[in-house]
Amino acid sequence: MAVTEQQVREALRPVEDPELHMSIVDLDMVRAVLVHGRQVAVTVALTVAGCPLRTEITKRVTDALLPLDGVDEVTVDMTVMTEQELGAVREKMRGANGATPAHSHGGQRLGHEDGRPNPFMDPSSPTRILGITSGKGGVGKSSVSVNLAVALAAAGHEVGLLDADVYGFSVPKMLGIDRDPVVIEDMIIPPEACGVKCISIGFFVEEDQPVMWRGPMLHKALEQFLVDVWWGRPDFLVVDMPPGTGDVALSMAQYLPRSEIYVVTTPQPAAGRVAQRSAYMARKINLPLRGVIENMSWFTGDDGTRYELFGAGGGAQLADELGVPLLARIPLVPALREGGDVGRPVTATDPDSEIARTFASLAVDIAARGAARVFRPELTIR
Repeated sequence: MAVTEQQVREALRPVEDPELHMSIVDLDMVRAVLVHGRQVAVTVALTVAGCPLRTEITKRVTDALLPLDGVDEVTVDMTVMTEQELGAVREKMRGANGATPAHSHGGQRLGHEDGRPNPFMDPSSPTRILGITSGKGGVGKSSVSVNLAVALAAAGHEVGLLDADVYGFSVPKMLGIDRDPVVIEDMIIPPEACGVKCISIGFFVEEDQPVMWRGPMLHKALEQFLVDVWWGRPDFLVVDMPPGTGDVALSMAQYLPRSEIYVVTTPQPAAGRVAQRSAYMARKINLPLRGVIENMSWFTGDDGTRYELFGAGGGAQLADELGVPLLARIPLVPALREGGDVGRPVTATDPDSEIARTFASLAVDIAARGAARVFRPELTIR
């Protein structure tokens, strides 16, 4: 007995768009279903022409239909949605994640033109914002951000990674992302790798093009990364902050007042003294300081001996001075650098390695500590 169109559509309901993470049936992407004997032809309407994941969509549709009794062959054709259909998709995505409607008045509103809501200011938002900062460049802050995000995702959390290091963007390459974000009207769908959604200024400028912006442009870029990007409702948003105490840190205090700050340093005391400044700035702008992460703590030679190439004790000393825990000591391992260079994070490619286990433990520790309580002087009981 041949299958019916209704049976085909029900079999396709569990199939998700690989970027939108919603059912292709619920998104009205299944344009047509034709059954001819034991052959089924399905037409899927893509959100953008030349969708980079059309092969994956074809595979998912085929895999969902071939197990049905009465189906021996599946053909998948592609077309593109109209502007009206894209608008409907956008509203369904926002509604499915409990986002504040564009016409409501809840939450802080951003965007110079449209005044769209900041989803991370919504009191119902489940997202913890992890700001990864350092006093200076060269301490491996971005490597820590990427591998921590991947470790959180591997632990079962939904994770976003915002590359706020506008001048020194590196996160897309470190994650191995080689495709641009998908744009649906005024909504940007961030690409995903290793279970982590990512957005970066690196998607919007040429690889060798310098970003020469003053403070207002940086402020606007962070604003757009929050209101124009469809993050869904992640458990964690990891923010790779620029080194130092500049404009982006100030913007985070305004746009992401629930941010938790984690300071990355290396073992030498001189690096700790520089990192201390970014920690003190976090406190001055009322962002809770949650802990110190020491990177490049030691190198293990072929003979098993640990060599402390950059000194010892700097991370612990900084944590003691700040009155926060030293959350992790991350060894200096060539695989960490190599994974970043080729876009294959070591936490994803070699989860049983010493350094991957270190990041996994750090992720568990951060998740177990729970969200920080943020003191806001404007909130008072009368």
